[in-house]
Amino acid sequence: MTSDRLLTAFTWTFLAFMFAPLALMIVASFNDVSPPSVTDWRGFTFKWYEFFWMDEARLRADPVLRTLDRERFYGCMGNSVQVAAVVVPLALVLGLAGAVMLTRWQSRANGLLWWVLLSPMLAPGVILGLSALVFWNRLGVDAGLFTIMMAQVTFVAGYPMLMLMARLQRQPPELEEAALDLGAGPFRVFRRITLPYLAPALASAAVICALASVENYNTTMFAKGGACTFATEIGAMARNANGHPPVINAVGTIIILVTVAFALAGALTRKREARV
Repeated sequence: MTSDRLLTAFTWTFLAFMFAPLALMIVASFNDVSPPSVTDWRGFTFKWYEFFWMDEARLRADPVLRTLDRERFYGCMGNSVQVAAVVVPLALVLGLAGAVMLTRWQSRANGLLWWVLLSPMLAPGVILGLSALVFWNRLGVDAGLFTIMMAQVTFVAGYPMLMLMARLQRQPPELEEAALDLGAGPFRVFRRITLPYLAPALASAAVICALASVENYNTTMFAKGGACTFATEIGAMARNANGHPPVINAVGTIIILVTVAFALAGALTRKREARV
């Protein structure tokens, strides 16, 4: 009985440690005070959320919001979308290639290939960002969105590789073997059998890759040059000497809601697949 109580206490302590800061961040995003606070309550407000669409006159009248460059923030968000639009398909293609090679190509080198392909995920983001910056600079490419894309692809591709490997390992090899015996070529087998089987994992991997790209800070920070992304701009706002504006809390709350929505959608999809 004592062990059960200890386990229960540890579980609740762990959950509080994980989620209490998020709860405080959400509450502070509705407090009319800057820097954000939950103890110094000045009134309930939505203005930190309305910052993204409120009219210019109201924006200039607010002593906190008028110090923020909304147009730059929009531009940085647009840059993140551009980066993700390139990183996601490249990461899916590279991850799919790596997954197929490691699951279908039986060789003594598989163990070595596994660690080589997985190593970018384990390397510090600072190293990946700096190496991409130095490499492309030597080729005459200035730091910017392109170097961000290349730096991110090196580690983001590992996520779909692991997810697709798990899916491929559950695929009955007899399906592909039967199709080959009936005269189908390797490409036709891949297109008509393997790829449809991987479709749910590819969709999930695309979402993971997009989130990993948009939220990445370390690698992006060292590869961006004079460019900016959503994550680096949030980081710059957080380094404000007078305390970060509650707009960051509002953005964090929105990200949490989007993440929960994707998680619920994924859970419902898996539940639907289990019924079929």
